[in-house]
Amino acid sequence: MIRSRLRNSRLPPGPYPFPIIGNLLILGDKPYKTMATLSKRYGPLMSLKLGNQTSIVVSSPDMAKEFFHKHDRSFSDRSVPETARMVDHHNSSLVWLPTGDQWRKLRRITKEYFFSVQSLDASKLLREKKVGELLDHVDRCCKNGTVVNVGAVAFTTTLNVFSNSMFSMDLAQYDSVSTQEFRDAVWALLEVCGKPNFADFFPILKPFDPQGLGRKVYHYGKKLLTIFDTIIDQRLQKRSNSSSNDGVSSSNNDVLDMLLNLNLEDESVFSRNDIRHLLLDLFLAGTDTISSTLEWAMAELIRKPEKMELARIKIVKFMQNENRSIQEKDISQLPYLQAIIKETLRLHPAGPFVIPHQAIDNVEVQGFIVPKNAQILCNLWAMGRDPNVWSDPETFIPERFMDVELDYRGQDFQYIPFGAGRRICPGLNIAHRMLHITLGSLIQKFDWKLEGKIRAQDLDMEEKYGITLQREVPLLVNPIKL
Repeated sequence: MIRSRLRNSRLPPGPYPFPIIGNLLILGDKPYKTMATLSKRYGPLMSLKLGNQTSIVVSSPDMAKEFFHKHDRSFSDRSVPETARMVDHHNSSLVWLPTGDQWRKLRRITKEYFFSVQSLDASKLLREKKVGELLDHVDRCCKNGTVVNVGAVAFTTTLNVFSNSMFSMDLAQYDSVSTQEFRDAVWALLEVCGKPNFADFFPILKPFDPQGLGRKVYHYGKKLLTIFDTIIDQRLQKRSNSSSNDGVSSSNNDVLDMLLNLNLEDESVFSRNDIRHLLLDLFLAGTDTISSTLEWAMAELIRKPEKMELARIKIVKFMQNENRSIQEKDISQLPYLQAIIKETLRLHPAGPFVIPHQAIDNVEVQGFIVPKNAQILCNLWAMGRDPNVWSDPETFIPERFMDVELDYRGQDFQYIPFGAGRRICPGLNIAHRMLHITLGSLIQKFDWKLEGKIRAQDLDMEEKYGITLQREVPLLVNPIKL
């Protein structure tokens, strides 16, 4: 008891917790903003008591480096929310597993078959083809006078990039109901899993699911897993029929075929259930984060038309009037486009927090004790708007990234939108490629005007909180062919 009190007395500073509920009442509906405000008072290393849960909030580059570089191993576990336990996802998920053998196996598989430079180079024509289909769709909207929902069409493009890499098929069509259903399921999961859940703060409430969040996650999680099961069954049937007809197993040479081959080699090492949940991770983590970042980038450029025009001039000058869209090989030669993406991720990180880490042991940091099992919340939103790090932090200024050696690959701790350390986002490289060729192509080929009589400076920039940050109001624009 004495040891426990001593440990608690050495917690980082934070607001006084009320009995039982702790600091829950102060969180509000956008806790990343609340925590940013509190960190100005209590410092960049802060503790909160959320019911029975101790949370440590990190809000500065120096503290992020302490946690995700100096003490990376000690803070490499995951704080698993109750919603992630629905459909037993936490037991098979690259996102939620502790950094043990199974996690390393899944990390190796995703890198080898999907995220390695070699794999991405091999599939670059697919991504460029899907971006071309997006441009064709926008061109039809120009001719028909149809408004474009930027987030929705970006989601369809990204979803089809992923589904073709995985399954050699489109999962969506532009303006189709099925696309919206898939997107709704993905967003519902990300939104619900990001909400403060009483069942996490008070374990006694877990069987009752008082907010109904677990039931929603189970519903949408099963929906997506059923889609994947159907696709897997169809592929197995196709392979079986082909093998029985000519003695040679049919192969699409896509990710699903490679995963099924692994599964057939040794079911105990890589099971069908592992495949299902790995697909769930990849689609959840990849589709919405890329499409929402593209939507934020377009919104910021529409609010600052001079930045849009400057980006277009630089792209056209580089292309030297070539009648083609941007390709992945061009990205390194377009520094202003890179600066726009970096500035978008600074102001609008895909997630307001790094996916919560958890302390494996008691760890001393800056003279304070971070207790074992404490949840670690790194507030990316606050770090991107810190006036001690960024000049004029609330303003969209891509130029701040020009002629500056500052990247988002986890080494520069003032800027880690994809996280850092051993749990850095494995999809960073595909996000990098998709964001640049898609945004660059939309800037190059079209001008964009807001629907109706909305002035650019009046564009609603409110955020909708979940594991990812979406726009509260979808970005609806009229494209103009250049």
